Amino acid sequence: MTHELLRFATAGSVDDGKSTLVGRLLHDSKSVLADQLAAIERVSNERGMESADLALLTDGLRAEREQGITIDVAYRYFSTAKRSFILADTPGHVQYTRNMVTGASTTELALILIDVRHGVVEQTRRHAAIAALLGVRHIAVVVNKMDLVDYSQEKFNEVSASFTDVASSLGLVDTTVIPVSALVGDNVVDASDTMPWYTGPTLLDYLETVPVGTDPRDEPFRLPVQYVNRPRTAKYPDFRGFSGRIASGVVRVGDDIVVSPLGSKSTVTGIEVLGTPVDEAFSPQSVTLLLADEIDMDRGDVISSTESSPLMTNEITATVCVLNEQPITAGQRVLARFGPKTIRAIVESVTDRLDLESLTHLPFNGALEVNDLGTIKLRLAGDVAVDNYADLRTTGAFILVDEQDGSTLVGGMTRC
Repeated sequence: MTHELLRFATAGSVDDGKSTLVGRLLHDSKSVLADQLAAIERVSNERGMESADLALLTDGLRAEREQGITIDVAYRYFSTAKRSFILADTPGHVQYTRNMVTGASTTELALILIDVRHGVVEQTRRHAAIAALLGVRHIAVVVNKMDLVDYSQEKFNEVSASFTDVASSLGLVDTTVIPVSALVGDNVVDASDTMPWYTGPTLLDYLETVPVGTDPRDEPFRLPVQYVNRPRTAKYPDFRGFSGRIASGVVRVGDDIVVSPLGSKSTVTGIEVLGTPVDEAFSPQSVTLLLADEIDMDRGDVISSTESSPLMTNEITATVCVLNEQPITAGQRVLARFGPKTIRAIVESVTDRLDLESLTHLPFNGALEVNDLGTIKLRLAGDVAVDNYADLRTTGAFILVDEQDGSTLVGGMTRC
């Protein structure tokens, strides 16, 4: 049996109990090995605790354990009878906003934790704004520490209404709010008897049933070329295949395609998956395409359907998150990487910066500092094939890299 896979990221403010929640989820779903649990119990006993501190299951770095905070993205893999999961446990501190961007960039769901006593705070708005910018499809709002307010329905409703206002202002439409106590396990895996007024799913029930993925048939076909396959052997003297991972959509033998930025057109005459000929393939499969015509393609060129091809441009407006201590300023020369394609670029201008109090982009032409979210305009050394990030995340995303040391400067999302 093949399980569906759900990638999701967790985010919360400091001391909201995020690590404890993740630990409880892993523990109560029977996803913790006996030796792991024994090690956690031993460390907890050394600290004078009466029971295992489940937060230690996720706070793996020594610095995290010493400080009692999460400062890096930790990936956890677990499964239940219904679904497999990849969990990106991201930091809550404002100075680690870039880590959340990294962790949530490939997820379908963001789990945002709120302490019921504090309600929606600036970090909550920051996490919701990042989820909206990244195009995360589903939002699970977990209102934690309900045991500390005597499982008050009124307190829960206040927090739920406050977040709903934030979600509405950001355009987040698929949100589910769940009251829990991570410390004792209420509504994490098992339904709680302490909140009879709540009739919705537990957190695990929700994670196991939320819709996963999209139908490739509903998306335009995109294949960024990673490798031009020309073995030049006696058996295959004229073989020329174009290999890569399908970013979106479906391709079939007989389909008409166009190659960007060349503009050359051809027809698919063959498709191979792991060396086996097939009649069709779909995202996210890795394939080799055979074409009717000889086209001099390079790594980074994009093969797409003639019915819906990407935008070809050398000027891009994009929302970015600064991931490096090096600020981003107008006139800065960088390398831009769009999938397998790398091209020289210059930051023409910085036009705005996201204000997390008002959740609006305010005009700004200074330097974007680390963890800032803002808008820039890029001019590229040549045309690239891109899509609007809101339409296709894979071919609408890019990074900017320092020309000198190769360090990643920003993560970007195109706005075509």
